[in-house]
Amino acid sequence: MINIRPVSDLRNKFPEIEATVIDSNEPVFLTKNGYGTMVLLSIEQYSELTDDTERKLDEADAVAASSNERHSADEVFGRIRDHIHEQKI
Repeated sequence: MINIRPVSDLRNKFPEIEATVIDSNEPVFLTKNGYGTMVLLSIEQYSELTDDTERKLDEADAVAASSNERHSADEVFGRIRDHIHEQKI
């Protein structure tokens, strides 16, 4: 179930929000004046979202360090767009 709380709860009920994030292993969405402002995640949740990307970036850095081949931003993003387009078909 999505947990949406006012941002004031972060100040007034931090221990409760912290327990919710950690115990449920689900994010808590915070709002200010009725609009979404931020999402709270545990370190474990954040790691799940970012570890694969960090690993891929490390791999790309290693490949770049071992090669003199370089590509322009247009080439790289063009390939990405083509790859995404192919997956949609």
